[in-house]
Amino acid sequence: MVIQPKIRGFICTTAHPTGCFKVVEEQINYVKSRGTFKGPKNVLVIGSSTGYGLASRIEATFGANAKTIGVFFEKEADEKRTASAGWYNTAAFEKIAHAEGHYAKSMNGDAFSHDIKRRVAELIRKDLKQIDLIIYSLASPRRIHPDTEQVFSSVLKPIGKSYTSKTVDAFRGEVKDITLDAATEEEIRNTIAVMGGEDWEMWIDFLAKENLLANGIKTVAYSYIGPALTHPIYKEGTIGRAKDDLKHSAEKIEQTLKPLHGQAVISVNKAVVTQASAAIPVVPLYISLLFKIMKEKGTHEGCIEQIDRLFKDHLYANNSQRDPENYIRLDDLEMDADVQQKITECWPQVTTENLAQLSDIEGYRNEFYRLFGFHADLNDETDVDPNVKIDSIEQTVTDR
Repeated sequence: MVIQPKIRGFICTTAHPTGCFKVVEEQINYVKSRGTFKGPKNVLVIGSSTGYGLASRIEATFGANAKTIGVFFEKEADEKRTASAGWYNTAAFEKIAHAEGHYAKSMNGDAFSHDIKRRVAELIRKDLKQIDLIIYSLASPRRIHPDTEQVFSSVLKPIGKSYTSKTVDAFRGEVKDITLDAATEEEIRNTIAVMGGEDWEMWIDFLAKENLLANGIKTVAYSYIGPALTHPIYKEGTIGRAKDDLKHSAEKIEQTLKPLHGQAVISVNKAVVTQASAAIPVVPLYISLLFKIMKEKGTHEGCIEQIDRLFKDHLYANNSQRDPENYIRLDDLEMDADVQQKITECWPQVTTENLAQLSDIEGYRNEFYRLFGFHADLNDETDVDPNVKIDSIEQTVTDR
């Protein structure tokens, strides 16, 4: 099959297995080039197939020689469509990890469910006994509550009043105004239920009761704050409320882990192109401006560079720095005053006509395509087999 990208709005409905392999391999090679370090031994990554979760699994495996279990919800190829990018990413990761003698197993299903939690617990007990690092990196638009079976869907909306700003259609290269209506109280609650910290707490509570957490256990969740420019839609919007809830959960989890001398931390990361960030109005235009400025300064980072810093300079370093709210700030280079000043100056000036000059819209598009294995310096006209197996898949669920 010749696989081409099919874009619908901010979603790509196809993925390229060879391209995904190359992108994963590049991240692995970056970690290897940085050398090994004394870090975790047995790691659980919840949300391990893309973005920061995938980078965390790569860093733990190839940087610290850790054993990893990855949890995700992805789809295998069928007669009508390719597999999802996360499926191909995981297949590539496992193939390389196993070839180099690393333990790596994967669980595919609804991480919000009690069933997947039980299955993961059984796998930990059988193979690893206990784990010493849990990465929580789920990015889902909806959640079925495991106790009530109520379905919650998140929304990307401001709170209190409508919000008008600029955004960009990255694939048409059009800058335009967008107005978002204020969220209702129900939409706020639903977004917190999906993107807040309740499920993170449920994972920790369950694994603690099962005696599967090692002494000194660390657990990390990922967040984003961003500049004042994006606060109405992000920090002060429905997502921001969910992130506030995540912070409260970190505080509660830390109390749960006290007997084990454990810690729960939130890492605030830099804006990068992900499937989730592409869906947030205003953010793609902001990222396009950010990329241009940070690349010119030589400070641009993707997921793997940040996660390498997180593990080596913070999680497993003696002098980790936290901000006054106890966050690890990997967005420090993004939030540099000079960077933000330049974005503030460019923002009112940017139009469809000067988009290519003022921003790195081409770099944004390229990163988006690479999420799905395209634009990975391959011949996309090559005939490839979309049916790729994951070496040690433990559970396959096709519907949520």
